[in-house]
Amino acid sequence: MPMAGLISPKPVSYMQHNLQYNPYTRGVQAFPDSPGASGLPPLAHPSPHQGVFLPGNAPNPQLSVNEESKIYALVIDLLNAETRESALLELSKKREQYDDLALVLWHSFGIMPALLQEIVSVYPLLSPPNLTAHVSNRVCNALALLQCVASHPETRQLFLNAHIPLFLYPFLNTTSKTRPFEYLRLTSLGVIGALVKQNDNTTVIHFLLSTEIIPLCLRIMETGTELSKTVAIFIVQKILLDETGLTYICHTYERFYAVGTVLSNMVNQLVETQAVRLLKHVVRCYLRLSDNLRAREALRACLPEPLRDNTFNALLKGDLVTKRCLTTLLNNLNEQ
Repeated sequence: MPMAGLISPKPVSYMQHNLQYNPYTRGVQAFPDSPGASGLPPLAHPSPHQGVFLPGNAPNPQLSVNEESKIYALVIDLLNAETRESALLELSKKREQYDDLALVLWHSFGIMPALLQEIVSVYPLLSPPNLTAHVSNRVCNALALLQCVASHPETRQLFLNAHIPLFLYPFLNTTSKTRPFEYLRLTSLGVIGALVKQNDNTTVIHFLLSTEIIPLCLRIMETGTELSKTVAIFIVQKILLDETGLTYICHTYERFYAVGTVLSNMVNQLVETQAVRLLKHVVRCYLRLSDNLRAREALRACLPEPLRDNTFNALLKGDLVTKRCLTTLLNNLNEQ
């Protein structure tokens, strides 16, 4: 497999071209391993540098030359094992401030292999589960930078060509419910979510369909936290919205049954939890499935009753778009 940093190598001096370079000193932030002092925010309210995919980011401000030089110095620090941890933390916080950080990360020699080294170094801690909050924080900062590369239109295809998403699948395949593992899964989902978020995502969908992303997302949709479920179902929804993805899922009974069963279980859970954000995605997934004639026929028999009997009327009272989607779904199923 070609390493991303070796595809189009440029010297590190590329990042300093025509810029005033000043040493930028930072201290390494301590990451205590105790859950209460880990620095991990509550999972329901992630901070931007966690790498969690959250749509609707504001436009990036224009950086001064001095600020850019600081970012370039941090990128250089990724090459040094002694300075990498603090550089990962600082860059993950600053990635929203600099539009072209993805280009700098990808085209600077040795940077992508350094990020992948951070990823694979965690594998031995996955089974048996020995992931600490400190290690989880560090690898999630590396994942945040990978999300930056996955989001950029000029590096997204290169990111796919190098099959880098596959490095994240061992994280998605974990089942421990401890906070460090949940944080790791959520941040990994954020990278995949950033890939499928783009409007022109047919190539991304084709790639994902060649991997085991659907069963991984389905399991998280059943057993994860609300936020992890939301990102996982968003990925499945984006796959369904692509014509190839819809055809793939509806091609065999087994695939349709797997997706339908998880969605049905989610509906039953939503009767209790009343999580409107999740409900929106569930309704949209069912609506898209109803566009396939074979799936529509099956849904006539297996659509969960709470979606038919106005159970969610109060929850959707102010959401006209989702109410319209649900009405359209029911109309589709009533058509002969």
